[in-house]
Amino acid sequence: MPAQKSNRGKGSPKKKTTSPQSVIPSADEAILQKSSPHSVIPSAEEALPPAPPPVPTVSPLSIEEINPLVKSAQYAVRGRLLDVAKSLEDKLASGETLPFTNIVRCNIGNPQALGQRPLTFVRQTLSLLLNPGLRDAPEIDISAIYPADVLERAASYAGAVPSVGAYSDSQGIRIVREHVAEFIGARDGCPASADDIFLTDGASAGVKALMTMLLRGPQDAVLCPIPQYPLYSATTTLLNATLAGYYLDESNAWGITEDALLQAVEQARAGGATPRALVVINPGNPTGQSLPKESVEMILRFAAKHKLVLMADEVYQENVYGDAPPFYSFKKALSALRECGAAGDAEAAEQAASTQLVSFHSTSKGFIGECGLRGGYFELQNVPLDVRAQLLKLMSINLCSNVVGQFATGLMVRPPVDGQPSFEKYTAEREAILQSLYSRAQRIAAELNTLPGFSCNAAEGAMYLFPSVALTTPMMEAAAAAGMAADEWYCIQLLEATGLVVVPGSGFGQKEGTFHFRTTFLPPEDAITEVLAKLKDFQAGFMQSWATQGDDELALVA
Repeated sequence: MPAQKSNRGKGSPKKKTTSPQSVIPSADEAILQKSSPHSVIPSAEEALPPAPPPVPTVSPLSIEEINPLVKSAQYAVRGRLLDVAKSLEDKLASGETLPFTNIVRCNIGNPQALGQRPLTFVRQTLSLLLNPGLRDAPEIDISAIYPADVLERAASYAGAVPSVGAYSDSQGIRIVREHVAEFIGARDGCPASADDIFLTDGASAGVKALMTMLLRGPQDAVLCPIPQYPLYSATTTLLNATLAGYYLDESNAWGITEDALLQAVEQARAGGATPRALVVINPGNPTGQSLPKESVEMILRFAAKHKLVLMADEVYQENVYGDAPPFYSFKKALSALRECGAAGDAEAAEQAASTQLVSFHSTSKGFIGECGLRGGYFELQNVPLDVRAQLLKLMSINLCSNVVGQFATGLMVRPPVDGQPSFEKYTAEREAILQSLYSRAQRIAAELNTLPGFSCNAAEGAMYLFPSVALTTPMMEAAAAAGMAADEWYCIQLLEATGLVVVPGSGFGQKEGTFHFRTTFLPPEDAITEVLAKLKDFQAGFMQSWATQGDDELALVA
């Protein structure tokens, strides 16, 4: 604010006097007073510095002193079940006899850890980028080892950076972003720009960056599906914001309804939080649904109406099976809305211009399954340039995403095409992986639905099944006595009896009074037989033993 004008007249200046009560400020205090129009000369008591904080009696890196938000955050995919599994593995390694001979990790979508082979085209190209001497060695006839399209791609990518060991631009290597834009354009039939693309360490890094930009504290809410991938709930907790869950409809293939979205918005506002973002995972994790076009369009319009940033987690877009609704991207729905606006629909034009969309993809899923390479991207729509500059600054704090992962992303979005030497092998590998995933998903879901206490929707997409499990009152009481959620307790019983690692549904969120677990269908087909046999024997014996506890009435039959 401007300084107040003096009321002193224009005559001769008055003689300055010093009040006996005044205190002449120090040089530092005078500077502070000069810098603030609201400053006043402090009293002697106010001029005293504040008392120093007490000397700590415990280390800052002690459980009592670390950030409480870190302690509050939960990530069930690698939670207590993994600790128990590691302990059991150690016992097996020491020669101890257990009811099983190995641990089978069905808890996480990590394809290559469960035997999936990497794609030849991807690894051949990366090998040349990581070992450029292979391309230049005169004693090696490299064309006899690598197909021509691999050599061409490796040369193209190598020419875009000084080395894969050098930092890239913070937004990502330009040629890879151009390839991503071409992929999106071909997929959706609408233009995309490399300037809208940010390359990231998997989709997770992009999600965290966007949520960091959006969520300022408890007054801000993000709408997330329930069940949801716990990246979203954990990040919301770390940012001290509010998670507003909308429930998926288990009775309707885990679909999304507008009523559920509206209820989540109203509940957030009633609790004093303003919804700022809407997360949609399609195909779903942990629920495996593939949203039909009509649902995608409804969600897009809902986000526009309620001024929500739409965060579209589309990392499983290649994993859609059988007669499930084909993948329909939110970017394509936005493009269709723009076309309606251009044709004269004023409401559609306004919605298309105002809808802020961020779409995520990753090399970890699909059929490429390169989790450890940590490649991914997000695309921005209707985000102003000044906000993009802030986002780029945020990404720049980490310098850049890893360069090998960036090139893996390029290889994912720009595979060999018909007529190139690697095309037939690439296509055969892709189809074998996807067909095997579909076969395993069908087989496991069908078997689960024959077991007592289980009910399981078929997997339309992704890599997971999310069956409900019926628990009796004595089971829930035993879980409570152990200090665990009932489904976590059940999953530990399963693990200790069979060596199968699954994730309790409580780690993803679920309706009150229901119990689930998430399992992948990634173990190889020859291992699925053993997994299903173990699960069948365990479930039959488990349900029978607890039925004799005096209460065989099921708490849930989904």
